[in-house]
Amino acid sequence: MSRLAVLGYHKIGPPAPGGWETWFYVSAPVFAEQLATVRDCGWDFIGADALRASVRGDGALPARAALVTFDDGYRSALEHALPVLREHACPAVLFVPTAYVAGTNTFDPDEPVEPICDWPALNALAQAGVAVQSHGVSHRTFSSLTSGERREELARSKAVLEEQVRRPVDLFAFPYGDDADGSGDVGEALREAGYAAAFGYGGDPQQVPVADRFRIQRVAMGPDTDLRSLLGAPA
Repeated sequence: MSRLAVLGYHKIGPPAPGGWETWFYVSAPVFAEQLATVRDCGWDFIGADALRASVRGDGALPARAALVTFDDGYRSALEHALPVLREHACPAVLFVPTAYVAGTNTFDPDEPVEPICDWPALNALAQAGVAVQSHGVSHRTFSSLTSGERREELARSKAVLEEQVRRPVDLFAFPYGDDADGSGDVGEALREAGYAAAFGYGGDPQQVPVADRFRIQRVAMGPDTDLRSLLGAPA
C-alpha cells in the first residue's frame, strides 16, 4: 500500500513591493530545502497525471508519493517557484480562481496585495509541466454557497481554464480548504462536472487508495513546517 503526501503552498519568494511577510510566504531557498527534505525522507515526486490514474484505479503510485500544489495562481509561482521546481525535477499543480486571472488577491484582504498570473503566465507554467487546475471562479467558501452556485463555480472555472490553457482540468482545490463539511451534493457536483479529485487542508500523509477522492487532505506549507517529522525517515 502506498502513502500520499500532498503539500499545499501559496506564495514562493518575497512579498511584492509594499507588502510584508506572512506565514504564507516561503522563500525560494526554504522552498528548495523543503523539496530536498522530501527526497531525503525517501519520497518520490508525482504529477497530476499519476494522481489522476491513482484515484481512478488505473495506476499505482510509488510507495511514498509526494504531490506539490499551489493555491491562488500567484505570479510568484512562475517567477520564484518554477526555477526551484525545475532544479529538483519536481512536477506541480497550480489551482487558479478564474475571476482573478491577471488581477490581485482581493479575495484575501488580510494578506498583502499580490499579482495573480495572467493567461500567458499560466500557459508558460503549463508548458513547463505545472498542471493548471481549478480553484473555482470567485474564491468563495463552499459552505457559503447554494448547491446551484457550487455547480456553477465548478463548471465555469473548468470550462474557462480548458479554453484558455488548452489542457484537461479535472482537479479542484476548495477555496480556504472549505469543502462544506463533505456535504453529499458537493461530491455529486464534482462528479457531474467531470472532476477526478478535490483537495482540502488539515491532513497528514494518507494511505492510497484514498478514502474519498473528493476530500484529499493537504499539508499546509509555511516556512516552519516540520516536514521531517511529518514524512519520517526513509524506509
